[in-house]
Amino acid sequence: MDGAASPRAELSSITTALHDLAKRVAGIAERSAGTELDWLTTDLYEAERSLSQARRRLDRAGERLRAGA
Repeated sequence: MDGAASPRAELSSITTALHDLAKRVAGIAERSAGTELDWLTTDLYEAERSLSQARRRLDRAGERLRAGA
């Protein structure tokens, strides 16, 4: 078994989970916008951006593993 196969699969699973979490957080943010919880919207969009950045970073790591870097 290729030593990088397991990390690639695990990274793929994590990036999928991060994508799903980011979408869920953004959905909550959209629903809270313009309500008495508007303060929450800013925090949630910031969290969504952080999750998306983490997903992109892990995508790059997976690509480097696939390329053999």
